[in-house]
Amino acid sequence: MLERRGAGVGVEFVNGMRAGALTAVTWVKSSHSNATGNCVEMAALPGGGIAVRNSRDPHGPALVYTREEIAAFVAGARDGDFDAMVG
Repeated sequence: MLERRGAGVGVEFVNGMRAGALTAVTWVKSSHSNATGNCVEMAALPGGGIAVRNSRDPHGPALVYTREEIAAFVAGARDGDFDAMVG
């Protein structure tokens, strides 16, 4: 679980929190996304975590991962580990 502290109050970043509550982050969309909104967006969180949301539901739930978890996923995607799921 990642935590951000500010103004003396602790704010926790947890899986399933509303992505709309993450107001101080910049969401990044893949250049491979299309005009119908079929994409996943990611945002770096204060403290080092990464939030992931569905672009079709920008205020819906966000999943929170460590940088190491995202690095492992990206490496697997580069290696083709998930190709059978989209082919």
